[in-house]
Amino acid sequence: MAHEVNLALVGATGAVGQEMLKILEERNFPLKDLIAVADPREAGNVIKYKGNDFTVQAASPEIFARADIAMLAVESNISKQLAPMAIENKCLVIDNSNAFRLDNNVPLIVPEVNPEDIEKHQGIIANPNCSTIIMVVAINPIHKAAGIKRVVVSTYQAVSGAGAAGIGELTESVQAYHDGIKKEPKVFQHPIGFNVIP
Repeated sequence: MAHEVNLALVGATGAVGQEMLKILEERNFPLKDLIAVADPREAGNVIKYKGNDFTVQAASPEIFARADIAMLAVESNISKQLAPMAIENKCLVIDNSNAFRLDNNVPLIVPEVNPEDIEKHQGIIANPNCSTIIMVVAINPIHKAAGIKRVVVSTYQAVSGAGAAGIGELTESVQAYHDGIKKEPKVFQHPIGFNVIP
């Protein structure tokens, strides 16, 4: 049996955090304890995991001291605040934001491509942008077989990258367009429904 982990999921109530929970459940990840962490305003709310209720808590040194791993599904400014707190409390950080992606001391990991680099961590592991992950998984075998010198890529980023607020604004924007109502955007610079923003 795999080693069971005490996991703090920071951003557990957001769109990305909820997707992480689904994947952890689908893969039957060996959790000893799940610590659901979110914005202090959401403390006390309840989330479900494997049919069980977990009360959302605000981040604190005590939370990270209880966890072996903290998965951060929050904006980069929050990751930058919380990662040092987690590391101080001997908790390994896996960050989903762009906060540490360009830091040479933080390994940028795609498990299917460079799992050996996990050992280089100094308390934080970063993962690349979703488009990058998909691309490097696909081109890594070509690179190993023939070598790739350069890749030129254009991507379209999903509104889900802006979290639940971005998804909500897309829904509202589409409905407003359908209803013939002009709706001012709040999350994006322009109306996002039926639109591509450069």
